Amino acid sequence: MRRGVVAGVVGAFVLVAGGVGYAGFNVWNGLAGDTVSTAGGHPAPKRTGPPDAKEIQQASRAFFAAWEKGDATGAASYTNNASAAEQALTGFNDDAHISGVTVTPRAATGATVPYAVRATVSYQGKSKPLAYDTQLTVVRGLTTGRALVDWTPAVLHPQLKTGDTLVTDASGAPPIEAVDRDGAVLTKEKYPSLGPILDELRAKYGEKAGGTPALELVVRHQSETAPDTVLATLAKGRPGTLHTTLSAAAQAAAEHAVTQFAESSVVAVKPSTGEVLAVANHRKDSFNAAFQGELAPGSTMKIITSATLIDNGITTASGPAPCPDTATWQSQTFHNEKGLTPDLHATLASSFARSCNTAFLKYADEVKVDSLTKEAQDHFGLGRDNWKTGIPSFDGSVPASGGPNTAANMIGQGQVQMDPLNMASVTATAMTGVFRQPVIVPQSLDGRTLATAQGLSSGTVAQLRQMMHRTAISGTAAAAMSGLGGDIGAKTGSAEVDAQAKSNSWFAGYRGDIAAAAMTQSGGHGADAAGPIVAGVLRAVG
Repeated sequence: MRRGVVAGVVGAFVLVAGGVGYAGFNVWNGLAGDTVSTAGGHPAPKRTGPPDAKEIQQASRAFFAAWEKGDATGAASYTNNASAAEQALTGFNDDAHISGVTVTPRAATGATVPYAVRATVSYQGKSKPLAYDTQLTVVRGLTTGRALVDWTPAVLHPQLKTGDTLVTDASGAPPIEAVDRDGAVLTKEKYPSLGPILDELRAKYGEKAGGTPALELVVRHQSETAPDTVLATLAKGRPGTLHTTLSAAAQAAAEHAVTQFAESSVVAVKPSTGEVLAVANHRKDSFNAAFQGELAPGSTMKIITSATLIDNGITTASGPAPCPDTATWQSQTFHNEKGLTPDLHATLASSFARSCNTAFLKYADEVKVDSLTKEAQDHFGLGRDNWKTGIPSFDGSVPASGGPNTAANMIGQGQVQMDPLNMASVTATAMTGVFRQPVIVPQSLDGRTLATAQGLSSGTVAQLRQMMHRTAISGTAAAAMSGLGGDIGAKTGSAEVDAQAKSNSWFAGYRGDIAAAAMTQSGGHGADAAGPIVAGVLRAVG
């Protein structure tokens, strides 16, 4: 007896015995699904052309009937990709733990049949009703001529795409309730910049925080970087408390400050401890540029360059650093900002405060190719790829570059790359003489090893503070820092970027035991955009 006849007999039994569902349609599809014979015993010709309305109804309802019974193999046989369909339908039953499926078809539009699905998700003693609408299309089988469901993952659920799977399980990590240094709760609703950061903290520290994960039905996407899409929550997770180093007051100030300028980021740290007090981004995307950006820092790099010149005995804050109109290094000519008056008798402190590029470039002959690199690594803790802040972060990069880049690196161009976290740390080290690797969660939480560096001598620190203070009260940073009292210091920067009309704006500053740095892409001069952001944070919490 041919397979089609057997399937037809089974279908008839279900129809009579059960009297429910779509079993009656199994009779037609079982008999007509494969090749059948005419009255004369000859095979009927293979059908061609689009399925007609009757075939569309019969094929779709036969599929629904098998799906309702949990028969993955049977349902898949009514599709034009039985292998893929059976795998997905089996996962629907076994991995997603969905049962009690009821399908209610609606009026077809051509070959497309919309329908409502009602089911129950059950896992580890928890259950949740599931309801959604989706649709399928019936097509003519290329080899058999049968009317078949055109298989796509969306037949099972409208949010499924190729490569996605449905899974019911404990969520990846327990939820957290992040709190600041004083116990204030930090939420993404109140502090929007923290949204992606709280997700990172949950993924890394959810279990350590002591919470329990939720039980969820999710779409697990093929892309490893795409987060799961939650379709149903069977049991909510219990959040664990995660203590951070952040300050709610500083975070609020940072969130407000970055909204002044698009594509802006800021970080504030506590120099005496290395604790991150605030991190905020105002961007079109969710990228944490404050911690992971990799851009030339412009003249804020002169903090490190000045330390290099002082530590290598080349000059001092009160020593010579003449500021001519131009400086040439290995056939490349460098210029100052327009409007800067030359001063051939300038000191390093004066050229620093006025942000004279040529004063620093004139010393390119006296530094070695790797002098800046060693200063950045050994004294400021940069560029070794060993920071463990608690979330993904970039440690800065000051490569030993030859040729024109040896000079360009000295003024924060060339191949030097930083982000606001790096420059806030540089500012803190210049203030205190001690490199304290920034952290956003206490080291005691997981015992991770923090990066170390030898820091700066007291003599170098005194000179750097003197130069940064001068810049803040009478140099290029004076306008932005205006009205800030107490112990203050700053450095401006603007970094030119190829194919970008305006330079990136950079600013680093300190007040009391707060050091902050900001960057605004296409923001212009350092004092134009990044400066007001940093000053806003220092004014609020410094």
